[in-house]
Amino acid sequence: MRLAPAATALALLAGTIALAPSAQAAPAAAAPVPVVFVHGRNADPGVWGTMKDRFKQAGYPDGELFAWGYDSSRSTNEVLAGQFAAYVDSVRAQTGSSQVDIVAHSQGSLPTRWYVKFGGGTNVVRHWVSLGGPNHGTSLAWACAIWDQGCRDMTPNSYVESHLASGGETPGPTKYATFWSHCDEFILPNSSVPLSGAVNTDAGCLAHNDLLTDAPTAQGVLDFLKR
Repeated sequence: MRLAPAATALALLAGTIALAPSAQAAPAAAAPVPVVFVHGRNADPGVWGTMKDRFKQAGYPDGELFAWGYDSSRSTNEVLAGQFAAYVDSVRAQTGSSQVDIVAHSQGSLPTRWYVKFGGGTNVVRHWVSLGGPNHGTSLAWACAIWDQGCRDMTPNSYVESHLASGGETPGPTKYATFWSHCDEFILPNSSVPLSGAVNTDAGCLAHNDLLTDAPTAQGVLDFLKR
């Protein structure tokens, strides 16, 4: 009879020891979501060097960071959105991820938005970010609209701008964010950038292309992609 309490205590202790490893096991790390960077007018994927370095410093593997290059004079809806959809499919196939995050600068905001809204991208794009995008057009685009389709698409009330604004600017489960500068010399007026239903952030007094390299803006993008 005197052995029973000791046996019971040993049994309880053994159970505690057996449970300890599972109780202390670290949760499995979530698989990274690839990020696709999209440049603006008359630029190329190389403009994302600084931003990509900041993402790597934040823990993103190099193999999860992509940059799409395109001819910014082509039609947003008839050409570029389809090309971008094919590129996203290639990224998903390469990484095995079902979703991507998009970070677009300037004109790159338009074909990526068209893909999300009209190309079935709402189920593929987890986060969409626009840095200084002409999301409601820019009056500066009239300067080249006569000979350049990309410029025509960026003019206020163009076919592309009107369709992107119709029926809700931020459709589906995709999370949207914009970063705009009240010193932006290319997006006129500066109020063209923010979207209804998006997280809209005033990045301060930055030149249009400084949005690509500004450290607080990059951190703001990284924080948004964690949501």
